[in-house]
Amino acid sequence: MKTKRQPTVLLIEDDIVVAKCCKSYLETEQVKLEHVDTGAAALLHLQQAIPVAILLNLSLPDMNGMDILKYVQQQQLGCAVIVITVEDSVALFAEVMRYGAFDYLKKPFQTDQLIITLSKVLNGQQPSYPFEINSNSPQPRPPQLKPFHQFIGVSRPMLKVYRKMGKVANSKTSVFITGESGTGKELCADAIHQESPRKDKPFIALNCAAIPHNLMESELFGHVKGAFTGADKERQGAASLADGGTLFLDEIGEMDLDLQSKLLRFVQTSTFYKVGGSRLEKVKIRFVSATNRKMLTEIKAGRFRQDLYYRLKVISILLPSLRERGQDILLLAQTFLNQYAQEEHKAFKGFTPEAENVLLHYDWPGNVRQLQSVIHNMVLLDEGETINANMVRATLTEEMAEHTTEPQPAKPTQELPPPIPGSPIRSDKAFRPFSEIKKDMFLEAIEYCNGNVVQAAKELGIGKSTLYKKLREWGISIKRTIK
Repeated sequence: MKTKRQPTVLLIEDDIVVAKCCKSYLETEQVKLEHVDTGAAALLHLQQAIPVAILLNLSLPDMNGMDILKYVQQQQLGCAVIVITVEDSVALFAEVMRYGAFDYLKKPFQTDQLIITLSKVLNGQQPSYPFEINSNSPQPRPPQLKPFHQFIGVSRPMLKVYRKMGKVANSKTSVFITGESGTGKELCADAIHQESPRKDKPFIALNCAAIPHNLMESELFGHVKGAFTGADKERQGAASLADGGTLFLDEIGEMDLDLQSKLLRFVQTSTFYKVGGSRLEKVKIRFVSATNRKMLTEIKAGRFRQDLYYRLKVISILLPSLRERGQDILLLAQTFLNQYAQEEHKAFKGFTPEAENVLLHYDWPGNVRQLQSVIHNMVLLDEGETINANMVRATLTEEMAEHTTEPQPAKPTQELPPPIPGSPIRSDKAFRPFSEIKKDMFLEAIEYCNGNVVQAAKELGIGKSTLYKKLREWGISIKRTIK
């Protein structure tokens, strides 16, 4: 009886401690591990036999490990190279991927990291990384970006997010995504679903802030015919529709306390009743939730149940704001420019260095969503092949009044000051600070509406809660007068 031949893995590592660890990690796995400690020995081995995978240390005593990676690519050996190194550099990550590396492990790595990565090689799977390999480039160049699902970016904060998403995807545990508005929380939830074994099952998103409170329970659990006025037929809710897949509860912090108790029972038991129904229904669902609120503050204020929060937040992922992502701003801007130039049949191809500088130094309170809007606006309203700094400044001046900035320390309480005539957005010499423009605009609207904050919010096209929040931050109390 013939025994199945084990696949060979070649370890190229001069550090005896790391080599022993790798041997220990893989001793129970169905692989044959062979070890060499120099680049010359590795090249000799590859001329005699080709392994399924190579574990390659880049810092070898006799040569740079990159030369071995390039050799594997140039000779088209067909084996997967997993780079192992102490350096945690985006530039290095991009370079090894460009020269055909399968994946990248930073020392010290855990047993499961090595085993999972090797398993992907042996099972014919591909890792998810945000680069396209450019095998025709003899010299390192900035990598051609490939979305991590719908994400674009190679900044250190985003690479950490990608790695965490990849690690949690195969789990059944609940994931809680936080981050400012516009950072891509739904994209994150969908990417986790697409990376998971549930990817062929439904991904159902439910926005808890967009649905009226009196309809939320029906949207979540469904209802039977006659459950309430207008319920002329039975309806499936998100819980039933997501069976076997992922249920994404966006803006979970907006959910009513009464419904939170029913959601808690659903998360704990996977069972629920439709509105007006008496039959207990059971489903298999992975819960992913998201919010831009400070949930510990919500819990302390009694607006969110602590037990539900910790049920939903087994694993947490914090999405970075756009201002934390550095050069990702330009990568995203170019992607959006290409997209909208094609859609709108415009000639735009890029940005001037001055325009890039403006984009990099703007605060982006609306994050990626705001950047996308700004680029689309410029493509629609401007002409030419290149976006210049004046185009960017003009568009940002119009856009920024629609977004709020980070809360500032409250100032001493003061009465509503008189409006500033004209409230120009810029003087003859320079643009006024956005915080001044916004404050003047908001206060003028309130004055115009005779102190009616709700009406002023409608005139401004913003939510009343946003306007009240800014007034509290400025320490302003409103005394409404009647004329």
